[in-house]
Amino acid sequence: MKLFKDLYNYRELLKSNVKKEIRGKYKGSFLGVLWSFINPLLQTLVYTIVFSIIMKNDMDNFLIFVVTGIIPWNFFLTSMTQGMTTIKANAGIIKKVYFPREILPISVVLSGLVNFFISCLIILVFCFFSVGISWHIILVPFIAMIQFLFTLGLVFALSAINIYIQDTEYIVTFVLNMLFYATPILYTASQLPAGFAFLLNLNPMTHILTAYRNTFMYHIMPGMKSIFIVTIIAIIVCIIGYKIFKKLERGFAEQV
Repeated sequence: MKLFKDLYNYRELLKSNVKKEIRGKYKGSFLGVLWSFINPLLQTLVYTIVFSIIMKNDMDNFLIFVVTGIIPWNFFLTSMTQGMTTIKANAGIIKKVYFPREILPISVVLSGLVNFFISCLIILVFCFFSVGISWHIILVPFIAMIQFLFTLGLVFALSAINIYIQDTEYIVTFVLNMLFYATPILYTASQLPAGFAFLLNLNPMTHILTAYRNTFMYHIMPGMKSIFIVTIIAIIVCIIGYKIFKKLERGFAEQV
């Protein structure tokens, strides 16, 4: 409850930090926030050309399949990479001014969520001209909230650990690069041998991406069992990550 009380008391700081994260990401850029559309669009086109044309992937609506994987993954990846270093990046403020330190990682992940919703317009445009749009898209904010909690928990823990173990960001960056290929962004679980498909299902992002695709692409309800399990995992990860953050928070000013 203290977390929510602090967030309410410092809500203006939180809002200004989220705005700073969104604007700062494209500061000095001619196209600005339009890169929220251009980056995933270019990625999608490249992967579609490589896997659909060059490697002769004959999956129906492969372009839609890729874009509904790339955009949620970018939300996760960007929040993780920026969130891990947010305490270090704000070392000067931390040493001089008191404020709830958890505002920093929350701001990063919230700004990622805002960019994700902006980028979802790309998915809607692609879907409109190919598979159509159904009422199931009203479930997207709920799925995004599950992803938000899961990502925030990881960012809480890793941003705090990174202050004490300097190699954390490099190790996690490597793991994220590997995780890209261990997540069904460019392929389906059915294309893998049974043993690999089982390991794939241990990855929470697998179920989150599947839920997005069910709502955007296939126009069906996400699997309630998998969504329930991932929701519980996301809440647990968020609580544990927050506790790690608060435990290590005491030494931030001395370590940064």
